[in-house]
Amino acid sequence: MTTQLGEAKSSTELVISWEALPADFQLEDEPVENTGQPLLAGALRESLEISGFIQPQMLIASNFGLCATINGQFVAKAPDWVYVPSVNQVLGERKSYTPNLDGDIPAIVMEFLSDTEGGEYSFKRTYPPGKWFFYEQILQVPIYVIFDPNGGLLEFYQLENSRYELKQPDENGRHWIDSMGLFLGTWQGTKEARTGYWLRWWDEAGNLLLWAVEQIEQERQQKERLIAYLQSQGIDPNNLPEHI
Repeated sequence: MTTQLGEAKSSTELVISWEALPADFQLEDEPVENTGQPLLAGALRESLEISGFIQPQMLIASNFGLCATINGQFVAKAPDWVYVPSVNQVLGERKSYTPNLDGDIPAIVMEFLSDTEGGEYSFKRTYPPGKWFFYEQILQVPIYVIFDPNGGLLEFYQLENSRYELKQPDENGRHWIDSMGLFLGTWQGTKEARTGYWLRWWDEAGNLLLWAVEQIEQERQQKERLIAYLQSQGIDPNNLPEHI
């Protein structure tokens, strides 16, 4: 599958094709991680899984190669987090994903800022092109999120007229993602010995999608309240009558 993309900025016409990852391909921009980045990505997926959001046809991955061939040269970029609503074939393991060839264009890509990586903002057009240019002009991903885990800054860009436009959050500091039916925002706290800023999901009613440890704690508190209520009514919670 081949498309052509022309821009006023350049007289060079881009010829884009969607081909599978070559067996011997080496990722040019090896992902730069710190110890917090896998935790951030995992936490985003965990709450979606617990809430029942994730379906078999979806693809949610981190540091995972998104592929395209531009003017005959193969390019792959590995966002820190990516969500694809539907793939053509459900596979147990994937090494890469080529939009249009393998399924939908990703609905969201996210990059977590690190001290040594500056490519999240790169609009470089020469081979290999920068991440911003690749997501915006080649893949045309509708939503691009850049998150600074240290300062908590969330930059939410939406594709409008083939350009990413920075969007302001709502009164709660969150962004509505129509393709997911969820809000995305920041949260400050501790998980897995990491204290700081996190990206979190909220449903349409404003309810936070919980992590496993939070769900366990919520259930424990509910149980304690029930026990206290039963005791206040003179009922021994350890000697309840069997239901018929």
